[in-house]
Amino acid sequence: MERPVSMQVEEACEDLKNRTLTSLPGRLGHLIYLASTRDYNTGQYYHEGLAKRFSDWVAAEALAKCHREVYQFLLQSSLANLVGELERYVRSTPADAEQLLKTWEKLQPYRIAVPAQSSPVLAEFFTSNIKIALAILKRRHSKNSPDQQPAWQRPSLDPPPSHRL
Repeated sequence: MERPVSMQVEEACEDLKNRTLTSLPGRLGHLIYLASTRDYNTGQYYHEGLAKRFSDWVAAEALAKCHREVYQFLLQSSLANLVGELERYVRSTPADAEQLLKTWEKLQPYRIAVPAQSSPVLAEFFTSNIKIALAILKRRHSKNSPDQQPAWQRPSLDPPPSHRL
């Protein structure tokens, strides 16, 4: 007797979480990965390993369900948590952090990470929060680089005035 489809989708979700998503950096990393399994021309999700183990349809449903769950989690996250998620994601990539942040600011690739079923208002809320998190993280990275700091914030090589002869 075959298991009901809803049980198969749940089993496929668990398989995806335990085998694939656990190796990825944080929830933002999960969101980016899950969005990448969606064909941007058709909106259909595909994962070869899940499709072989279950079926194309069950795999697609599991991917869509996990994508919505991760997106909901990030939507409900505090700004501080979202900045942490973004920082974890940036650290996990081989790209230069400052370059990645500039590219994300310019190209806004996070917009395509929004599930197709998301309301336009929630999608705008999400992208707005990501933009804020990017600005915060970009500012943190520029503070860590002495040549990016305003002159008045840079450490001086001169001794304090009280120690001059």
